[in-house]
Amino acid sequence: MTARPAIWFAVLAILLPGRVSAQPASLVCASLAQQLQQHPGSVDGRVLNEALFEAADLDCADIAQDLLEKGASVRSRNRAGATALSIAASKGAENVSVLLLKAGADVHHRDLSGATPLLRAARDGRRREARLLLEAGADPNAADDQAITPLIAATFGGHRLLVEILVEAGSTIDAVDKTGKVALSYAAGRAFADIAQILIAAGAHADGVWGHALTPLMWAAGHANDAPQADGIRTARLLLEAGADPLRRDDRGRDALMIAAERGHAEMIDLLIENGADPSRRDLRGMTAIDLAGKAEIRAHLRRHAGKAQSDAR
Repeated sequence: MTARPAIWFAVLAILLPGRVSAQPASLVCASLAQQLQQHPGSVDGRVLNEALFEAADLDCADIAQDLLEKGASVRSRNRAGATALSIAASKGAENVSVLLLKAGADVHHRDLSGATPLLRAARDGRRREARLLLEAGADPNAADDQAITPLIAATFGGHRLLVEILVEAGSTIDAVDKTGKVALSYAAGRAFADIAQILIAAGAHADGVWGHALTPLMWAAGHANDAPQADGIRTARLLLEAGADPLRRDDRGRDALMIAAERGHAEMIDLLIENGADPSRRDLRGMTAIDLAGKAEIRAHLRRHAGKAQSDAR
């Protein structure tokens, strides 16, 4: 949660004995409800709103209802510009979200980063929250200040079921964020094969060229080291089967094979060469995949491929 002003801690000490974070959410809710009953009218609107943020964070629907009746506002914002609905969305507080929406909370509100409640839910993989917000009229394509859409956020987080929900809701599949990536770029780079398959089936451009002339296949070729190699291979294979060209070059003149060599992905090298990649190609600096490989075993692996290619050409 965001930092709170000193006045909030002072009043919270009256409303809640002990530290909030030291108690399970159910006990916090029960304690807060009891204290609010014992101290009616003891706090002003500003603190009521702060308490509403707390209730949204913990999904304390009964308390949120009481706070609204005492004067808390669904339009109030915290220091990050987030409303109680924004907080509830990111925390998966479905009960409070239903209450806030019925009370007139703005499903299109943007916090200081430009994020809507739906985007905040997507970032945290809150599937039920996302569905609730979409049913309430949330725009599945509303992006933040970095042009990150809910679909991009859900893809980056690896939230497959949420990606399916957003695709069904009409998300723009190839929306580009300010880093020059689309959802499929993130799926490929993180080796989320299942998500890549969903996106391709929904119309994602498997051979699209975006920021720095990078393609999803290039991102798959250099996938994150913490991703299982099998997932990286499966993702790259899906892209190749969907029409990805292994001979495309980025703005450095590097192709997917060069990127795989630099990242040390031996199995990826095999797959790319099987699909037409050429280990003798050079980038804009005159470097081949062998030159770019940081590991001796990868250089040796590429030399064997190059030697076989020369032998086959004779």
